[in-house]
Amino acid sequence: MAMFDYEFMQRAFWAGGFIGIIAPVLGVYLMLRRQALMADTLSHVSLAGVALGSMLHWNPMIIGFVFAVLGGLLIEQLRRSYRTYSEVPVAIIMTSGLALAIVLMSLQSNMNKSFSSYLFGSIVAVSSVQLWSIAAVAIIGVLYFIVWRRPLYHLTFDEETAQISGVRVRALTFSFSVVTGMTVAVAMPIVGVLLVSSLMVLPAALALRISSGFLSAVLIAVGFGWLGIFGGLTSSYYLNAPPGGTIALLLLVFLVVGIGFQKIKARMTKRKSHMRQELLQQHM
Repeated sequence: MAMFDYEFMQRAFWAGGFIGIIAPVLGVYLMLRRQALMADTLSHVSLAGVALGSMLHWNPMIIGFVFAVLGGLLIEQLRRSYRTYSEVPVAIIMTSGLALAIVLMSLQSNMNKSFSSYLFGSIVAVSSVQLWSIAAVAIIGVLYFIVWRRPLYHLTFDEETAQISGVRVRALTFSFSVVTGMTVAVAMPIVGVLLVSSLMVLPAALALRISSGFLSAVLIAVGFGWLGIFGGLTSSYYLNAPPGGTIALLLLVFLVVGIGFQKIKARMTKRKSHMRQELLQQHM
């Protein structure tokens, strides 16, 4: 294909492939833990880090990465103080991160253009350094979920039972927050702050809707994540459309179509069952 003649498109597909592995898997865990908005929250916190790095003339990507990880740890710490209201820590950190980002951005008048790529994403502008960072986080994330898959499974569905079973709940939840922060930080160049949760939530939402089990949900989420990313990149190249928005819209289309197909299938199954009962009644 002609688009692969360009090096920036090759890097874009590699970056999308790597993030398409870890983001949907993380999304499945986040949704099951009722923390779907955590990705949005950490992206706003990471944006504050990017603003601070730019203001102090440090590497914005590294500072944003550190802020995202620290934000994940802080959310987990606050979650233990608000056990009954699990959404409160997310709201606190989200508003705080966004407020800090706005203040820091307002202090510099020449930051608007550079911040557009962080807000809306620019996967076709992913540098070699960013690509290696995305690859490293994807590998770390995959190894993390493979090694700790059983404790994470128990922790996700019942934290108290997991603790009784000997799982080091506190350490595991904090490490999960770190992986979440890392993933959000490296996903920002792909779809931007405003749409970063789409890479995690939309494939996971569809997978949990149509899957028959946990493992199948993870595999389906990754599959649809790849389809959305690669399809969105291809469409954006030929339509000259923003890659981040195109990817998010395509994932949304998959979700709507998947839910619609499931409802049609459920109605057909119900209708067949009803017709079968009528036939049995006629023969009795």
